[in-house]
Formats: sequence, structure tokens, C-alpha cells
Amino acid sequence: MDAPLWTETHAPSLDELPQPAVRDALGRALSEPMNLVVHGPKGSGKTAAVRALSTEAHENPDADRIEINVADFFDNTKKEIANDPRFSPFIDAKRRRESSKADLINHVLKESASYAPVSGSYKTVVLDNAEGMREDFQQALRRVMEQYYETTQFVIVTRQPSALISPIRSRCFPVPVRAPTQDELVSVLEAIVTREEVDYEDDGLEYIAGAAGGDLREAILGTQTTAEQAGEITMNAAYETLSTVGTDERIQEMITDAEAGNFTDARSTLDELLVEEGYSGDEILESILDVSRSRYSGSELASVHRLAGDVDMNLHEGTSDRIHLSSLLAQLGDGIEQPL
Repeated sequence: MDAPLWTETHAPSLDELPQPAVRDALGRALSEPMNLVVHGPKGSGKTAAVRALSTEAHENPDADRIEINVADFFDNTKKEIANDPRFSPFIDAKRRRESSKADLINHVLKESASYAPVSGSYKTVVLDNAEGMREDFQQALRRVMEQYYETTQFVIVTRQPSALISPIRSRCFPVPVRAPTQDELVSVLEAIVTREEVDYEDDGLEYIAGAAGGDLREAILGTQTTAEQAGEITMNAAYETLSTVGTDERIQEMITDAEAGNFTDARSTLDELLVEEGYSGDEILESILDVSRSRYSGSELASVHRLAGDVDMNLHEGTSDRIHLSSLLAQLGDGIEQPL
């Protein structure tokens, strides 16, 4: 998907959030700024809701909202943190050289909270994916929250509020974000495709919303993928597009397992596709070739096509699809050492 993601280009305003209780809770936080713990399942729209709040709250949200993805933060090296353009102004050469990674992270947190807001009376520090915060970082966060409460609003976004220490939870107002209902998802998707001027049918949007299972991000991206590939949103277009996307991901996983020698896992995925999901051997072989064209090149791709040709001939002889596709997986593991 080369075009800008609709999750970004159609980021909701506070009034456009699909869950009424979330709109009400964040509206109260807008009129009376407070620290928040925004929590809910994956894809429920937590981060989008927080960005909508800060956009409404600040005259210059790009300057007065500091967003730190905790998972990325702790996975980064000390050098990556020091060179991050959001944080490098806080880190002089001596600190870069002499501080440990933990000290550098704590310093960045304190400095992010300490500087004056560009406009208005406060700024917002967002800590996303906060279930990954170590306890020592949480203790440092507690002290920073106590010190800079007058000019900094802290918003902690997490799937697991129970992972936060009690001194942090007690300083924050909880905002639960449930997964959107089917009707709420359809309403969001309808507004987006209308703005994008994409032809749609109601049952197409309903199918995508149902397939997403309450995951707002997945529903929006599924709608964008269908629109880009089919040019319209209908039941048949959505079914064919999303089935292909889901199958390709499973095929990628199956090939990866075969290459690594995990043939039990690869064959288990193959059985699920053949038996539980009802794909034919021809359909799976075609998907393997589609995935292989983006996974291999040169002699490796030629080798895959040669192996697939043998399997295709055997499939048309009417013998077991499972046996011949399993043989192909085994040969991929033996003959294709590294994808390019």
C-alpha cells in the first residue's frame, strides 16, 4: 500500500470518535486538564483518541504534544535515543558520552516535561504502549509527574493498566476505550469512503467491519486496500480482497517455517488452509507463487517456479493435494536457503 494510510489522512477529531463514553471523558479532560490513563484492547482507537484530544487542546499541537512510543524507546540503543531529533536538543556531548541508557531515558523524560509550552498554559506528554514500561522508569515517571504537574499533562496509553504501579494510577483519571461496535465501525468507514469519493455498498462496509472484529485500524486499512485493489467497496470485492490478504500472510508464515526447517508448523498451516478454510491445492499453489515473486528473485525464483510446475502437474493427476504441497514445502526448505 503505497498511498498515505487512511488511518493518518482521516485521523478523527474529538467529535468524530466512535465511542460516546470516550468522547465525553476526553471532553471533560479538555475543559479541566488532568493526567489520564487511556486503556483498551488493540485497535480500539486509543492513540487516535489521544491525538484528537491534544489537537483540540493545543493551538500548536505539533509543538505541545510529545509522543513517546515506550516499546520503541526501550528497544532503541543509547545512540539512537541521543540522535532522535525529538530528544537530541536535551542531550549534550558529555551526557551522551557518560550516561547509561537508563539515565539517558530518564533524562529525556524529565526534559520533555520541563520545558514551557509553546502556546497556552500546558503541554501534553503521551506515553504510548506503556505496558512495556519497566518499574524503575515508572518510578522516575512518578517523580516527574509530581514535579511538573502544573505545566504538563501526562497521558498514558496502554492495553494493560494493571501493569502500572499504583502511585501512577492514583495520579491519573482512567479512560476505558472499548472496541467499537459493528454499527460504530460502519459509521466510521462510511464517512471515510464518502470523503474519498469511493463507490460503496452497505453490505461491503458491513462485511469489512465484521471481519475486523472490533479492530478500528484493521477495518480502515481493509477498506483502503479494497478500494485501491477493486476500485469500489462491495461484498464481493471486500471478500476477495481481504481473503487474499489473509491468505498471503498465512502463506508467508508457512514458507518461513519451511525455510527454517519447521516442517511440522508449515504442514499445520497447510492443513488449516486445505481442511479448515477449504482452499484447493491449486489456489494454495497460486498463492505460494504470488508470495514467492516478492520474496525471491533470480535463480531462486526460477527454482521455485520449476518446483511449482512439478507440483501443478501432480495436482492435476488427481492425487493428494496435501502430499504434493508438503513435498514442495520440504524442497523449499532444502533448496531455497535465503530469500533475497
